Amino acid sequence: MSDARLYLLTPALSAADLAAFAPRLAEALGAGDVASVLVRLAPGTEARRIVGALLEITAAHDVALLIEHDARLAARLGADGVHVDADQVAEAVESLKSQRIVGAGGLKLRDDAMGAGEAGADYVMFGEPGLSPSFEATLERVGWWAEIFEAPCVAYAAHLDEVAPLVAAGADFIALGDAVWEAASAAEAVRAATQLLARRP
Repeated sequence: MSDARLYLLTPALSAADLAAFAPRLAEALGAGDVASVLVRLAPGTEARRIVGALLEITAAHDVALLIEHDARLAARLGADGVHVDADQVAEAVESLKSQRIVGAGGLKLRDDAMGAGEAGADYVMFGEPGLSPSFEATLERVGWWAEIFEAPCVAYAAHLDEVAPLVAAGADFIALGDAVWEAASAAEAVRAATQLLARRP
């Protein structure tokens, strides 16, 4: 049985998306073992209303809520942490002073990941949207990190059939985005992913 858990990335949300997205998030969190939710905000969006509504949902399910890119916003709105690019980790760690989670993404090179770990990141993420590495490259990077380093590793799965191989490679958390939100049922997608966490390819 794997100890890996799920980590959900929201779509880039605007205030207009909130009414439809909030109940889908609640259903997803009730369907499986989700550790964290990363809130991604559309450009120019007023964050307070969105984060406030989603915090109520995540708190009810004992799930950590992180905000993308902005450590000060995370602290101001009472989020559990922030997810930043590797070159922002040291500043975020200093800003949050170990009171909240600081995760590192945007890791194009092994050196980026090692630098983020040395700067105090609580986890590193490989394969995330925006970088679009091949699945084989993500598998390789996860296996390398898991073999050498103690800090947890989050691996992004674009499709549910990537979950089990990433767990077998050593990922501590499996990040899912479109694989959940574009499914007919977000809850069913989370249930399926939860079952896949325990499998070995």
